[in-house]
Amino acid sequence: MFKIIKYSFFDLMRSRWSYAYLAFYFLLAIVLLFLNNDLSKAVITLMNVITVLVPLIGTVFGIMYYYDSKEFTQLLLAQPIKRSSIFLGQYFGVAVSLSMSLLIGLGIPFVIYGLFSSSVIWDFSLLLVTGVFLTFIFTAISFYIGLCNENKIKGFGYAIVIWLFLAVIFDGILLLLMVYFNDYPLDNFALGASMFNPIDLSRILILLKLDISALLGYTGAVFQKFFGTRLGLLIALSMLSFWVAVPALLIQRKSLRRDF
Repeated sequence: MFKIIKYSFFDLMRSRWSYAYLAFYFLLAIVLLFLNNDLSKAVITLMNVITVLVPLIGTVFGIMYYYDSKEFTQLLLAQPIKRSSIFLGQYFGVAVSLSMSLLIGLGIPFVIYGLFSSSVIWDFSLLLVTGVFLTFIFTAISFYIGLCNENKIKGFGYAIVIWLFLAVIFDGILLLLMVYFNDYPLDNFALGASMFNPIDLSRILILLKLDISALLGYTGAVFQKFFGTRLGLLIALSMLSFWVAVPALLIQRKSLRRDF
């Protein structure tokens, strides 16, 4: 599996799309630092980009790589290699390469600007950690969708719909429920619902770390009380790890059962 991870990683590193992805974040960081002249404001702006764009890129790259490498995958399946090692190796190779592009593209401009001597180094670190988590989560989801759908068009459609649901529609449904049932105490419900959406969970963690929880609305106090503690942070990171582990296990199970 490690050989397949290595191959997938270097295969994507040779792709111009990986360099374009890295260059996008590099230029974005430079522009934000130039315009804001403040590391904390740049981090807040990057939060909105990362919590929406990183899941989308992970979804698109993951599903594209799965279908584009289908012939090579069939060649590997003819070899005495475990199926789970093949697909998990490809998944981790794609996720690691995308994460490296994110870390390098954002990290270099901030380091040059004086990140290590700034007080926002931990905020920026949490931003990168959540970005890596979202990359692994949505890449795994896209790989699983590819395994479940032989048709490329259906696979792309399902992957985009899932990203759209978690990025936009989920929040809309949650808002409607809060408005409709505003006579009931929904703080705990909102807290529990956020656990089932990795994008919302990542956004909440960053907002609370930046001490701007007022943007969360009337449930901000509940989130601050829970996620503002070390235990809350640990549980939130554990839930993000859970979101990584479950799709990876589904990839392993589906790869063993599917007839190629």
